[in-house]
Amino acid sequence: MEINEDRLVEIETKIAFQENTIKNLNDELYEQQREITRLGAICDTLAKQIGALSAFSPGSDAPADEKPPHY
Repeated sequence: MEINEDRLVEIETKIAFQENTIKNLNDELYEQQREITRLGAICDTLAKQIGALSAFSPGSDAPADEKPPHY
C-alpha cells in the first residue's frame, strides 16, 4: 500500500508543478500580448506621422536619383 501512496504523492506533486508552470506561462503570454498591442499602436501612429510628413515635404515629387543642379 505504501507504493501506491508514494505514487499518488508524486503524481500530485507533478500536477501542482504543472499547474504553476501553466499559470506562469499564461501570465507571460498575457503580458506579451499587451506589449504587442502597445507596439502595434505605436507603429500605426508613426506610420500616420510619416505619411503626414511625406505629404508636406517640399520636393517630394522629385525623383530620388536625379542629380542636383550643380553637377
